[in-house]
Amino acid sequence: MSRLATSFVLGYHGCDRSVADNAVLNGAEVLQSDRDYDWLGPGAYFWESDPIRALEWAQWKSDIGDYKRPAVIGAVIDLGNCLDLLARENLEILKEAHASFLQLRQLSGLPIPENRSPKGMKKKDRLLRFLDCAVFRHLHSIIDELAKDDASFRPFDTVRGMFMEGGRLYPGSGFYRKSHVQIAVRNTDCIKGIFYPPELRPLQFQS
Repeated sequence: MSRLATSFVLGYHGCDRSVADNAVLNGAEVLQSDRDYDWLGPGAYFWESDPIRALEWAQWKSDIGDYKRPAVIGAVIDLGNCLDLLARENLEILKEAHASFLQLRQLSGLPIPENRSPKGMKKKDRLLRFLDCAVFRHLHSIIDELAKDDASFRPFDTVRGMFMEGGRLYPGSGFYRKSHVQIAVRNTDCIKGIFYPPELRPLQFQS
């Protein structure tokens, strides 16, 4: 990653209250997501510096019946060896991984996954990132394999990306309502501390 950026960031994870309590009070690890459509590939997901967005996510999950009591936990994250997609050099690495992935799929006669939108949602958001997730997995597999024999290669601890999501903030705006930075933590040793965000306590402990 580019070390022009500070290594430590605050991340916020939307979850069920039971998961939050288990992480903060009992030291349980934040659950790793490994779904085929994850935006940044496998990892424990955090919204960077945005507890309100994390709470919105948890409340949405509660509305659709996945969570009983929405909650948010904060984390101090050491980005470590980060595939930071806000840095130009890392975008080029991901682009090369995509080319390698396409070549492998074509040689194997396998279909190329596509980013898609859930039924009934606007196509431009492409919330189901099947292609991107597959490319991240491919890149990680290459780096992880190289690292076994060459110490100059290090597996990525975290992946960081910026996303423009939702409708325009106002007519003609270049900003979008749900734009955010997300972090996927592959190496849970990079999570240095878990806490309840003080600014959200009145909201997430009402019930």
